[in-house]
Amino acid sequence: MTDQSMSAWLVRGGTTAIIHRSADELVGRQRELHEIHDFLHDPDGPRAVLVRGERGSGRSALLRLVGERLRAEGTTVLTSVCVNGDGDRPLLFALRLVMALERQRPTALRQGSPGHLVAEAVHAADRRDRKAMAALLTAALTRSAATPVVVTVDDAQHADADSLDVLGEVAPAAEPHVGLLLATTCSAWPRRTRRGDETCETGETGEAALERLGRVPWARSVLLPRLGPDETIEMVVRRLRATPDTGLARRIHPLTRGVPGAIDALLAEWTRQEAIRVADGHAFLAAGTPTPVLPDDDRFVTALDTLGEPCGTVAAALSVLWPLGRAVPDLVASSTGLAPDAVVDSIRDLVEAEVLDELPDADGSGTRGWTFRVPLTEHTVRERMGPLRGRVSTAAVEVLWAARDTAEATPHRDPLPELLDEADHATYLPERIVDAGSLVDRERAIHELTVAADGLRRGLTERTGLRWLQAAAHLAVDPAVGVEVLRLYARAAYRVGDYTTARRIGEALLPNTAGTLTALELQEAACLVVATACNNEDWQALSRMAEARWWDELPLPAEAAVAGQVLALCRLARWPEAVELCDRTAEEWGTDVHGRAAIELFRSSAECAIGRPERLMSLLAPYELADVPPDKAYTHSLSHFDRMLNCSDLTTAERLLAASGIPADTLPPVNRFLWNHLRGRWEEALESARRMLAENQVVIPTADHWLLPARTAAILLARGRPTSAGRLINSVRVNGEGPPEYALDGAEAEVLRTLGDLAGAEERLRRALTVADARGQIQGTEELWAPLAELLVQTGRGVEAAQCLEQLDQVADRMGGGRPQLLSLLASARVLRQTGPTAHGTVRERLRDAVELARLREQPFETAVAFLTAAELDPDQYGLLHEAYELFGVTGAALWRFRTRNALREAGLSVPGRKQATAESEHLLATLIAEGLSNRQIATVLRLSEDAVANRLTRLFVRTGLKSRTEVVTAVLTGWH
Repeated sequence: MTDQSMSAWLVRGGTTAIIHRSADELVGRQRELHEIHDFLHDPDGPRAVLVRGERGSGRSALLRLVGERLRAEGTTVLTSVCVNGDGDRPLLFALRLVMALERQRPTALRQGSPGHLVAEAVHAADRRDRKAMAALLTAALTRSAATPVVVTVDDAQHADADSLDVLGEVAPAAEPHVGLLLATTCSAWPRRTRRGDETCETGETGEAALERLGRVPWARSVLLPRLGPDETIEMVVRRLRATPDTGLARRIHPLTRGVPGAIDALLAEWTRQEAIRVADGHAFLAAGTPTPVLPDDDRFVTALDTLGEPCGTVAAALSVLWPLGRAVPDLVASSTGLAPDAVVDSIRDLVEAEVLDELPDADGSGTRGWTFRVPLTEHTVRERMGPLRGRVSTAAVEVLWAARDTAEATPHRDPLPELLDEADHATYLPERIVDAGSLVDRERAIHELTVAADGLRRGLTERTGLRWLQAAAHLAVDPAVGVEVLRLYARAAYRVGDYTTARRIGEALLPNTAGTLTALELQEAACLVVATACNNEDWQALSRMAEARWWDELPLPAEAAVAGQVLALCRLARWPEAVELCDRTAEEWGTDVHGRAAIELFRSSAECAIGRPERLMSLLAPYELADVPPDKAYTHSLSHFDRMLNCSDLTTAERLLAASGIPADTLPPVNRFLWNHLRGRWEEALESARRMLAENQVVIPTADHWLLPARTAAILLARGRPTSAGRLINSVRVNGEGPPEYALDGAEAEVLRTLGDLAGAEERLRRALTVADARGQIQGTEELWAPLAELLVQTGRGVEAAQCLEQLDQVADRMGGGRPQLLSLLASARVLRQTGPTAHGTVRERLRDAVELARLREQPFETAVAFLTAAELDPDQYGLLHEAYELFGVTGAALWRFRTRNALREAGLSVPGRKQATAESEHLLATLIAEGLSNRQIATVLRLSEDAVANRLTRLFVRTGLKSRTEVVTAVLTGWH
């Protein structure tokens, strides 16, 4: 296995992203490249091409790429770069052009002594003799060598105006094979420069001369636009060699507005902080990662620093106040102490320097406000403000509060000032309140922050509210208010996966030193501490919490102490102890109708795990939570939802979800994963799994805590990635600590069985069953007994297989539900088929029942497996193969689809879409090669002979033109076509 292929594995924690840069990878610039190429190669075309683009648009990179391609075509390319200050030296740029053109001419073609033309040009520049310089530049352009010559000039906006005017006069006389390529910023406004404390006009600049140059008939301008959202994603893909997930992609474009230099700067800072993780070819930004502050030497920062003061102060104030539109100049002046005229002048300078963009009115007659051209610059400026940030934010808060109070007092009057449409109306005021802190009214600030955070609850932006609640907690003086805010803060932190913060707050609340928490609130805090310890995989702490003495040290009511201890026992899969504790203490906690709801849920889950699901199903019967307060109903509904998905009971889970009124698009990632897995939406399931695994969120609150990696591994295996599946399983094991790993053992057994290691698969299954028996666990063991029975049949041990079948039947009888029954029907059919012709009738009957049950359950992959099994065991069921084939296609289960194709051929049935089938088979073969499998292993996985695999591999090389297994691996990792 190569290092490159290893990077494609989906493992716990993922891998750290790194930046990949290549000069020939300019995203979104292909049209401009072709346009420039055509201009420079057209004998009748323009003599000069101006490449215009804003700061960070990629002008320099484009010039380098154009130069490389021209050289490859035999063109002589001369490069020059103008720098700030060149504009103060008249005719310097023209002199450089003469020198560059003369250097490339053969000595025999030069007049007089070597350097004659250059020496005269130096004298002309010293004398500022435009007429002489024009003649010399004309000579250099007309007497150039016969081979094509292109002069590229970067940052031409710094060139002196006299030279550019001279160039405009003489360029038409250039030979057709001589071209000029000049890169410049978009801005065409005369700059204002500063000397000391005074502002003075510098006269005409190179930018103004370039503007004239761009309008002459023999010149053309090529504009480099910003990248769109799709092009931004493409650039990120090339930089990271990974596809950004939705969360990462959603942050990059708004922060950079598609400016390539800003995208590179943002990615560079995030990767320097190791905030971007790569899992399975997808890039994820770690949860809670803040927007970075650009370093001092970044181009966007230095562009602002060059302007000096008061532009720096005005820009800082604007980074806070710009959403207030027309009111900004007055607010900046009042909050910074600057003179109004100085503020207005600075804003104009910031616009001219391309730091700000001016927002025109709808009719274009005036200005309604300003925004930062690159929001990443705005963020950097705001984060570097220091104490000024609080003062300016206070001004914004007071203005908005006053406007709101006025609007409430006079409802028919519009509140002023209004936020610009470009501003984020949901977050602007809360963010300013956070920045203002104690400088504004505390009570009102706390109220507004908590209300705003609640408005983001269960949404995609919920993490934003954590900062608001943290600030509200710091502002609270009244202990009761502070405790309430902390509760909200802890709850929000848990929902977004910040378990460390949630646990810290929960542990601080449990002693209840102020006596402000109710029994129900203490129960919530107790459960929060336990749940976060589990999610952080602090098994030692969780083991202590499973003991009564840990809770006896806290002054807690029974509802809280029992709930915490029972939950800890459940999270450690100590089910019988959890049931016994609930039964023994029922009189202590059973009197409070609200407090008992959580404990009943834990007890019913524990009873279900040991084979007594009746209480859990009775709680779900009305699909309501009548005894649960509204603020707890969401959590309890999701808990029931997860438990049903853990049991593979999709029908009940979806009914519960519909009855709870929880929108599907607001489900947390773990719930979405479990749901999409059963629904056959595996791409969506993998998206959730990749993120959680990349962020080390491995443990989930189900009967088997390792269900996420286990089911993810099952998806990888079904898609022909056994090595990746095995590596994922090994990456999440905890070496004997924590709860049992039944699901991991079952998933690993299937990987080993697929690779032909039947003994290893049997060992994993028996080990898991032994541990389950010791824990008294029945729930979920059908996923172990069924494959063990099939494996024993496969190895010819029918008696042992029949014994496994008896155990499986007992599980199905005790647990009820569709999944255990379905597995029992299929396994019994397989075992009975080995007993001979006398059992054929029973086999057919059980297969028919299995097919009918699978249809009712409506889970694509499960249904397809049932159909394929029925067809394999009963020729009368061959008609199901086409349905199985289509369902495997729905989930993308490439390995199972391949096996179904073979079954179709063996049954004498046609395979739909011959061309597509061939392509799928080749892709599967390439995937297995990328997984590092040998031909013998591939033959085992595909159930073919080694010769057949060798022949398929030869055809693959012939059709694709690939020459080695290494090239196949590269093709798979970079996108198979």
